[in-house]
Amino acid sequence: MQSNLYKTDFYAWTLEQSKLLKEGDFKHLDIPNLVEEIESLGKQERRELESRLGILIGYLLKWHYQPDKRTKSWRVTIQIQRREINDLLEENPSLKPYFSEAIAKAYRAGVDLVRLETPLDDEDLPQNCPYSAKQLLDPDFPPDLNTAK
Repeated sequence: MQSNLYKTDFYAWTLEQSKLLKEGDFKHLDIPNLVEEIESLGKQERRELESRLGILIGYLLKWHYQPDKRTKSWRVTIQIQRREINDLLEENPSLKPYFSEAIAKAYRAGVDLVRLETPLDDEDLPQNCPYSAKQLLDPDFPPDLNTAK
């Protein structure tokens, strides 16, 4: 096993580690780097949850604060993000206890999205997320989402 392969050719390193695992050759595994990569995978799932929540929150804020500019694209984006968040939580149930913290982290990204795509600024928006976890996942929230043109 070449441990420098991790730094020089990551893809080859993953193939090698996979092969060693399949063969049960545990003494040749690159344990320190395997541990690092497994921890990184868990962090990626948290970041994906935060990212999708940020987009969802941003579009809900746009929906709420710019009712005259609503589009089908906004509605579909909200629906897609909800579906992807639900899928992520279903595939990773241990993320559920982290959901409230993820909302708080994602809110800033949602506000940034609104500031980028609208004339609204920080002072036009709430300081904290105005949506509950239940509302964020509710396909019928806001009540006019599925009836708006």
